Amino acid sequence: MTLAILVNILVVLMAVIIHYEFLLRLNLLMPKLKIWHRSRIIFGVLGALVAHAVGVWIFAISYFLMIRAEGWGTLTGRFDGSLLDCVYFSFTTFTTIGFGDIEPVGSLRYLTGLEALTGLVLITWTASFLFIEMQKYWKSN
Repeated sequence: MTLAILVNILVVLMAVIIHYEFLLRLNLLMPKLKIWHRSRIIFGVLGALVAHAVGVWIFAISYFLMIRAEGWGTLTGRFDGSLLDCVYFSFTTFTTIGFGDIEPVGSLRYLTGLEALTGLVLITWTASFLFIEMQKYWKSN
C-alpha cells in the first residue's frame, strides 16, 4: 500500500510540475511574440492544450505500466490492454467525463481518483492563466 501511495504521488507531481513549466514558458514567451495580440491568446490556448495532453499521457503511461505489473489492478470493460486504450481512459478521467466503458479495478482506482482531481485543478489553473493573459492583451484595445 505504501508503494502505491508513493507511485501515485510521483505521477501527480510529474503532471503538476510539467504543467507548471508549460504555463511558465507560455507566460514568458507570449509577450515576446511579434504577432497580433489575439493570435497570442490562440497560441496560449494551443500551448495549454499541449500541456494537458502531456499530463494525460503521463497518467496513461502509468496505467499502462501498472496493468502489466503484479498487484496494481487492471482496467476492465471495453479495454484491450493497449497504450491507446490507456490514453483514452486517461483523457476521459482527466477531463472528468468518465464515460464508464472502461473501469479501474484494484489499486488503479486510487490513481484514477487522483487523476480526476488533478485534471480538474489543472484545467481551472489553465482557465485562470488564460483569463489573465486575455486581460493583458484585450485591455490595450
